[in-house]
Amino acid sequence: MAFTPLPGTRAPVRVWTDPHSIEPQAARQLRNIGALPWVHGVAVMPDVHYGKGATVGSVIAMRQAVSPAAVGVDIGCGMSAVRTSLTAADLPDSLSALRSAIEATIPVGFQQRADAVDPRRVPGLEQAGWVEFWRRFGELDRRVAQLETRAQRQLGTLGGGNHFIEVCLEQGGPDAGQVWLMLHSGSRNIGKELAERHIGVARGLPHNADLPDRDLAVFLAGTPEMAAYRRDLWWAQEYARRNRAVMLALLCAVRRDHFPQVSYGEPISCHHNYVAEESYDGVDLLVTRKGAIRAGRGDLGIIPGSMGTGSYIVRGRGNPDAYCSASHGAGRRMSRAQAKRTYGIEDLRRQTEGVECRKDAGVVDEIPGAYKDITRVMAQQDDLVEVVAHLKQVVCVKG
Repeated sequence: MAFTPLPGTRAPVRVWTDPHSIEPQAARQLRNIGALPWVHGVAVMPDVHYGKGATVGSVIAMRQAVSPAAVGVDIGCGMSAVRTSLTAADLPDSLSALRSAIEATIPVGFQQRADAVDPRRVPGLEQAGWVEFWRRFGELDRRVAQLETRAQRQLGTLGGGNHFIEVCLEQGGPDAGQVWLMLHSGSRNIGKELAERHIGVARGLPHNADLPDRDLAVFLAGTPEMAAYRRDLWWAQEYARRNRAVMLALLCAVRRDHFPQVSYGEPISCHHNYVAEESYDGVDLLVTRKGAIRAGRGDLGIIPGSMGTGSYIVRGRGNPDAYCSASHGAGRRMSRAQAKRTYGIEDLRRQTEGVECRKDAGVVDEIPGAYKDITRVMAQQDDLVEVVAHLKQVVCVKG
């Protein structure tokens, strides 16, 4: 579908869904963002919903400025996936042992590793740059210096909330039944700690005193605060990418233990809470994607639904009106608290039938019914991406 402009904003705000369907809180956030003097434009994805600080599903292009709350506290959160040579026929009738093997290999929830990951001991993991990466920890905001050991032990761990690991089957077409491995995670506690410290700094800067929403406080180019944030931001984004790379390599090793003959395609990885330097309309911009992936022409990306509805591998169409972006998933249609009030364990079991996963009260807030219809979300952004593969999970590991 083509975008619809959101009226009454200083900068253009282009919406890839029915503007009337956007919850009032999120619409107010978008209007506040569009009013900021540094904003060049905003693209609103079809999975849009209210978020802390800035709207989830928003792409904000700024001139010489960036809002740390518009990135969010899970800096670099994103997806990774890889296609395997296995098919559905290779999988056992019961997938509980496979789920247990994954949970035994990759810590989930609040768990962390007893010791830091040694990249040399992870088969198939990219080996370059690890020493330099950890050396740069000492250059981060001094207020996180005591968190280095925790950051090392959390690298290669999933976390909780909407983070997940899945084994999926490709749906339809000549490759129907092909097995994919997929995961969703970010920069763990260290990303959150860095984000919250910089958001606090931004709120206290004089040029942010009269903003319509103090959560949208920005750093300005050429200032020491901006330089400090960008230094920590780039590091946290790399932490998130390496975190997913470690988990994907370990996940591949789990499959290889059961199927020594398995081979893997080229992994796909994409952030959906991050900042990038890009140019549009002949202007150099800082583009913040909070709940959105880059979908430049030819870019491969991943758009998940929920723990019972499947996901999509996509290829970007490079639509400049959307700042070459697409949604990061289905997007929530109700808060976690509302989901717990609305649904129970029996609803969860019914909606995740056929999926080997947790079916207890601890994950009711992640029930498929709490999310928007991923099929409709995909239809609303057919001018942003084309579908490469439709996947359906058969195993889902949650924190």
